[in-house]
Amino acid sequence: MAFGQSAGPAATGRQVKELLELLVNLGHADFRDARGPMGFNQRQAGGRFTADEAAELIDQLQAAEHAAAQGEPVAPAEQEPDPEPQKPVSELTDHEKAIRTAPTKWLVLEVRRRGWTVTKPK
Repeated sequence: MAFGQSAGPAATGRQVKELLELLVNLGHADFRDARGPMGFNQRQAGGRFTADEAAELIDQLQAAEHAAAQGEPVAPAEQEPDPEPQKPVSELTDHEKAIRTAPTKWLVLEVRRRGWTVTKPK
């Protein structure tokens, strides 16, 4: 495979349009705006996806929307524990690593599903 080439057939126009609609619903202006939070590479930030990539992202975003719409809010604890000091990456559990590498938008959707309010930092 040549440098910069995608592995697989290109996404259909319908898939790209649907993916863009889902990203706009999350508050992004376009693919480039979603690059950091969604973990897109440069090719994807330009709106170029393989059919498999687009299908997987569409499924994930639709599932997150559905979970947020169906989830029952959970009341936050009355008093939160003090945050733990930062551990070295080598000491993190698999769960902690997964949370740290998850795209911000997915974390925001999950926290909102649990009944919390989320705002961007200043």
